[in-house]
Amino acid sequence: MQNAKLKNYLHLHFLVFIAGFTAILGELISISAVPLVWFRMAMASILIFIYIKVAKVDIKISPKAMIKLFIAGIIIALHWITFFGAIEEANVSIALAMFSTGAFFASIIEPIVFKRNIIWYEIVFGILVIIGIFLITQSEIRYVKGIILGISSAFLSSLFAVLNGKFLQRHSATVISFYEFISGVAFITIFIMLFSGGFSFEFFKLSSSDFVYLFILASVCSAYAFIAAVHVMKVISPYTVVLSYNLEPVYGIILAIILFPEKEKMSANFYYGAIIILATVMLNGLLKNKRLLKRKRS
Repeated sequence: MQNAKLKNYLHLHFLVFIAGFTAILGELISISAVPLVWFRMAMASILIFIYIKVAKVDIKISPKAMIKLFIAGIIIALHWITFFGAIEEANVSIALAMFSTGAFFASIIEPIVFKRNIIWYEIVFGILVIIGIFLITQSEIRYVKGIILGISSAFLSSLFAVLNGKFLQRHSATVISFYEFISGVAFITIFIMLFSGGFSFEFFKLSSSDFVYLFILASVCSAYAFIAAVHVMKVISPYTVVLSYNLEPVYGIILAIILFPEKEKMSANFYYGAIIILATVMLNGLLKNKRLLKRKRS
């Protein structure tokens, strides 16, 4: 039993590393954010569909549930578009530092969705996150467009995570992922058809390196990571999973500095701001766990 738990802990941190590596792939892929996300979601949909057929997973759901999952799929598509857009407009470090603000947005969205009161320290942490963003913006004003896209991405990611928390009470990760990815592809397809002049031969003309990176992004970082995370949560508490995923920006920024030292060279204020945001996120997780333990004892 102990060995099984250790394996799942190692598996969890591998998944967190994969999440951080997603930003690196975004930097390596040469195509822009919209087609990048279209290819990612289309490839992931095909791979999950193959898994559904092989594993004989029942994907029948009610029309009402399908509509909800389709809306969530549009949100995740917009999250990824703004995230990769932030990398495009700034760099990996800016995108990941802004992505860390997601915990602050979740503390606002969660009480609304689950109809609970806002906790006092969430307001304090919100102020600290704003200070962190201010420090980063002041020192890296040239990346203001990337900062705005990164914050938008964090908000959409938090909204998506809170909604998925409700969906997981009724549906499996495979079913949720399949319908969300399909709806994301449909949404981006309609957007391209209406606002980008439709699909062209050039759209599908990928370099061999882009195709390889996109396949890794769709298979390892999307289809596999989405499904594996839920299996890990069967052994490890959701708190530990959420807290561990807060290390995603840390892994990603370290990797970015190693792989792209020139582009990722930032001012001291950037790192002060990033440390404030990351420390706030970690402390928020610790206090929430303490609060949860008190509830269980009472």
